[in-house]
Amino acid sequence: MTFPSSQELEISVQELVDLSLPENSNEFRLIDCREEDEFAICRLENAELIPLSNFQEGSAKLFQNEDEQEHNLIIYCHHGMRSMQATNFLRNKGLTKVWSLAGGIDQWSIQIDSSVPRY
Repeated sequence: MTFPSSQELEISVQELVDLSLPENSNEFRLIDCREEDEFAICRLENAELIPLSNFQEGSAKLFQNEDEQEHNLIIYCHHGMRSMQATNFLRNKGLTKVWSLAGGIDQWSIQIDSSVPRY
């Protein structure tokens, strides 16, 4: 499985499943841009929380080392709107390996893992 092209802004939940195989575990970072109370309800495994309300400041921790700027980032939220804002923010900063999870964690619950609570 490969990542979408840098021309695309979204990645599907099925593409994320394919990328989440153990052999790809270091290929990307998964960022949850929902708020802390939403993160407490449910989250995807290995996700790092950087709320959109604090994304400009919080995203700085994504790139503490220069080589971290080369990481692939997949950002998700509840339905995909906030993660698209975060993706566009980082793309406007010059990063090209950033995608929003289409449909967010809600779509993940519907298509991939129904044990993830919908809210």
